[in-house]
Amino acid sequence: MRDARKSVIGKGLRRRGRLMIQAVSPPRRTLDAIPTPRAEVKPKEPSYVAPRAPRLVDSPVFVLSSVRSGSTLLRVLLNSHSRIRAPHEMHLRTVHVQLTRGFTADAMKALELDRIELEHLLWDRVMHLELTRSGKDLIVDKTPPNTLIWPRLHRCWPNARYILLLRHPGAIIASLTDRREDPDHEEILAEVLNYSEKLEEARRTLDAHVVTYEELTAEPEKATRAICEYLGVEWESGMLDYGSKDHGKFRPQLGDWSSTIKSGRIQAARTADPAVELPPPLKEIAQAWGYEV
Repeated sequence: MRDARKSVIGKGLRRRGRLMIQAVSPPRRTLDAIPTPRAEVKPKEPSYVAPRAPRLVDSPVFVLSSVRSGSTLLRVLLNSHSRIRAPHEMHLRTVHVQLTRGFTADAMKALELDRIELEHLLWDRVMHLELTRSGKDLIVDKTPPNTLIWPRLHRCWPNARYILLLRHPGAIIASLTDRREDPDHEEILAEVLNYSEKLEEARRTLDAHVVTYEELTAEPEKATRAICEYLGVEWESGMLDYGSKDHGKFRPQLGDWSSTIKSGRIQAARTADPAVELPPPLKEIAQAWGYEV
């Protein structure tokens, strides 16, 4: 009886030993047992369009302009006003929301949201945060590429206001050519035409205030007074002394960083070379803007 009991106990101990070894040993897996990696599923753009949610900033101001049109100068003049916050280029159009799982769109739809409206909410939150930090009550975004997406800005903020800053296309071409190393003339012409066409669309569609870079530099008080009237704020003489205010660091990708803007003084605009012939589409737009070509 005792021997039988010992045998049972011995078998139990050996079995327990095997289980202990299996528990601490690395798992043994055959190739068939290894699961196939899950293929990444790219969510499809849903057909659902969410309604517009309430905005924290109901009526932001956007400066629409081409690159090399003096938008940084206009920014610092406006930012010198006690009620206006005009930060560096915000590039909101490059701030995106990604719905990474197939069911995420359905979850957002149940909340009456979609990817586009989520991005709009994020853009609005960034605007509101910057405005709150500044202690001012009016915010201006002067990012030139906003010009290329102005219909979406209008969709996001139906009550937004717009300042269209125009410049002679020939002067823009000359400025871009001087600024870039080994400039590609055809590429520059295409870029200026793209901006100009979008600006002309906005000029014909929006109830915007229009000012030219030439006017802004030649008669800055008159130009800024008209802008302040459009925005519903009192004009302040300190706007013209922008060099005495802190506007943050002037650096690439956030606006102009040339010695001209760093001088703190409004300087005369460079005019277009009358000997340079504009392509017909640009010539037509320039004439529509009141320029001689």
